[in-house]
Amino acid sequence: MQTPTTKISLLTPLMRWFLFAMVLANIAGAMFPMLIPIYLTELGASVVQVGMVFTLSSIVILLLQILGGWISDNIGRLRAIAIGSVGGIIGYTAMFLAPTWQWMLVALTISQIPYALVGPSFGAFIAENSTVENRGKVYGVTDTIFQITGVLGPPLGGFLAGRYGFRVMLLAGVILYSLAAGLRIWMATTMKSPAEVESRGLSVSSLKGSVRGMLAMLLGGGVITWIFVTDGVRDVAFRLSSELQPLYLEGIGGLSLEQIGVLGSIFSIAMMFTPVLSGRIADRYGERLPISAGFLMVFAAFMLFLQVSDFFGFALTWVIFGSGVGLLSPAYQSLISKVVPQRSLGIFTGLFRSSLGLISLPAPWIGAKLWERFSPQTPFMITAIISLLTVIPTWLFFKVPDEPQTTPSPEEIAEATVTPADIPPV
Repeated sequence: MQTPTTKISLLTPLMRWFLFAMVLANIAGAMFPMLIPIYLTELGASVVQVGMVFTLSSIVILLLQILGGWISDNIGRLRAIAIGSVGGIIGYTAMFLAPTWQWMLVALTISQIPYALVGPSFGAFIAENSTVENRGKVYGVTDTIFQITGVLGPPLGGFLAGRYGFRVMLLAGVILYSLAAGLRIWMATTMKSPAEVESRGLSVSSLKGSVRGMLAMLLGGGVITWIFVTDGVRDVAFRLSSELQPLYLEGIGGLSLEQIGVLGSIFSIAMMFTPVLSGRIADRYGERLPISAGFLMVFAAFMLFLQVSDFFGFALTWVIFGSGVGLLSPAYQSLISKVVPQRSLGIFTGLFRSSLGLISLPAPWIGAKLWERFSPQTPFMITAIISLLTVIPTWLFFKVPDEPQTTPSPEEIAEATVTPADIPPV
């Protein structure tokens, strides 16, 4: 009788509320990413200007993610998510009201606020509400549930944009996200995670100490350094082509807005079948196996993407894409949660993503230039090749140390790298 109870309690009631709010918010968020590049061209932007918009709008998230992760570590995950959701309402409303592509640039910049505060809190919250032994499985289950957003969001966005126009789609996004934000604010004011740390003060000196400690961890060698290096290269490669995919599908593939939205749904349906498998493999054999397999599948998907020319060919491509990414995500999150101190997962995630964002900042603009100067296929071919090469360091270096809890905290690193007078209050 104990086994069924254990399985049911894999997700606590708090985590179920957490995931419900996350799904609702991200159905809104999944409605438009594949369509915004097309909307920008309708507002008068060229292909190069589309690349520039995504490059410039990414700048703001570099600092915001570090702040968001630090805030999450100090005031709690649920509170940080609630604050980020308020910024999300403002950003989504600005996107709905933007009259030109230049104003859409401003709106997209504001819309980065929830990603900066919610993103670093998501994985940390799950890590705090799971055990090391089943963490991969929990990440797999939560990733599978999260894919509901991709199943419903893209086709809903494509239908609304194709039938009623982009503004109606964006208005629907504002309404859905506002409902989710209200739920998150209610959770932050009435609920508390059992593993949540005591709220600590927010000060400039505390932020400097946390950033200094995490930088030392990122650059100090070992698993964390290799995660940083390989993910940095991969992030550059993916951003060369990711924002250009909708333009390729419409201009080269001849797909309609509705069909592009359906592809997003196909991706998420395919991704629902592999996260749990990835988590189980990670728990039993280590994270490097599902991560390596995921990169191989992404490489295969890009190669097929460059060969097909009809909807069914692209649909098969998106099935392979989704299956590969589904293998990557839980294993990556599980690996990071095991090598980074739990109380610093927020600042690590923020600093990690910001560092990668800085490296990949010009990638969308460079990808657009490669498209125009050489061919539309060029940025996608580069992404495919780098996905394949990433398998080598992943297999060689993505190993959790045999001794548990050997990774020092940022405070311990700071004590070893700065004088006692420089140690900030925590």
